[in-house]
Amino acid sequence: MKRLLALVFVAIIVAPGSAQASEPAERAPPEKAPSAMTSTEIAIYNKGLVTTHPFFIRCRKLLETGSLVKKARVCRTNEGWKQSFAQGNANARESVEAMAQSAQNSN
Repeated sequence: MKRLLALVFVAIIVAPGSAQASEPAERAPPEKAPSAMTSTEIAIYNKGLVTTHPFFIRCRKLLETGSLVKKARVCRTNEGWKQSFAQGNANARESVEAMAQSAQNSN
């Protein structure tokens, strides 16, 4: 009986490490939207990923407009944050170009 318990204990301790070693280097993107995941789910998903991996999930708290204390938790993958920043920069660039164009037309 003790021998059986020892084997079960070793199987539980050794199995997770061996499963991680055989895990492929590439991981699929998360099934749920990162903002809909709990902190525990995000921690489990991120386990074993390098912080620079495109699918590593990062969360930020953004201040709500009109409130001094209310914050919104926004979670995205690194790739999602990269796309969001690129879209914001493109929108800002278009606004500046449109304002410059309207200033030229008014002269």
